[in-house]
Amino acid sequence: MNKIKVVHYINQFFAGIGGEEKADIKPEFRNEIVGPGLALDQQFDEEVEIVGTVICGDSYLNENVEEATKVILEMVKAAKPDLFIAGPAFNAGRYGVACGTIAKAVQEELGIPVVSAMYIENPGADMFKKDIHIISTTNSAAGMRKAIKPLAKLALKLAKNETIGSPTEENYLERGIRKNYFAEKIGAERAVDMLVSKLKGNEFVTEYPMPVFDHVEPGKAIIDLSKAKIALVTSGGMVPSGNPDRIESSSASKYGKYELENMGETAHGGYDPTYANANPNVVVPTDALKQLQAEGMIGSIHPYYYSTTGNGTSVKNSKAFAAEFAKELVAAEVDGVILTST
Repeated sequence: MNKIKVVHYINQFFAGIGGEEKADIKPEFRNEIVGPGLALDQQFDEEVEIVGTVICGDSYLNENVEEATKVILEMVKAAKPDLFIAGPAFNAGRYGVACGTIAKAVQEELGIPVVSAMYIENPGADMFKKDIHIISTTNSAAGMRKAIKPLAKLALKLAKNETIGSPTEENYLERGIRKNYFAEKIGAERAVDMLVSKLKGNEFVTEYPMPVFDHVEPGKAIIDLSKAKIALVTSGGMVPSGNPDRIESSSASKYGKYELENMGETAHGGYDPTYANANPNVVVPTDALKQLQAEGMIGSIHPYYYSTTGNGTSVKNSKAFAAEFAKELVAAEVDGVILTST
């Protein structure tokens, strides 16, 4: 019997090459099982063989998407696999986006079943869960053992073209896809059963979960702008020359606090940096604020700006950044903040 051939995709960290200092390595193909692939291989029986591992730096792929994707597709095509597995990426944002990008490309261009695994708040999960099956994981690699078993199980089902169960049954993220089926009870009976369970305080599972939208109460209006202190915050990635804090170009895990007079370049990987690097004021409009101050429209300008890159950055990280620097803004008696993006 011919074995099911698998190609596995991982980043530079899980390949044991290095961390951020090696995130710019170009794609390479190894005719061996590497990193998490060893755990995957243990879950597969003798009918599955991991024939190779594709490795690529997170920064390189996210900054050279078209070129990297083209090269990796050729590597995968040459290996002639029956299945492609990417990750697990957990909550590593750029890694998750890379896994989703490559897996989707392999599925669409080569017609090969694909599967990945990541944390629900990974930006890659939100971007690609409708395109590919993504096994739900914990937010860190500490959950590797729990992730590998359902990942291997679903991968094998996809390779064999078997019927895939619900997200709850298979432990993958909901894809927003509805499927008709014959239930034992009609909808009215099931609805009453759920209502009774809810009234009794018992557990129940809705058949149609509603989306949860975050709601932010608007701040109070500034009564007198001419006396107000205004600060600038941006997701446009503006940083001092050389990006001293190494803020990621995508899926940022950090932000920076810098003096307004120390704007040099953008670290953002989601737009053409030409004009921003030539004139940082197009992203952080210090010049416009100074003019308004000179005209008496505003009272003063906070001497620091806060910056991160917004593309692919998780909601969880964004909230954490804001909660942290908002305390500094309040302590500095800032009256209003202008948020700029790209």
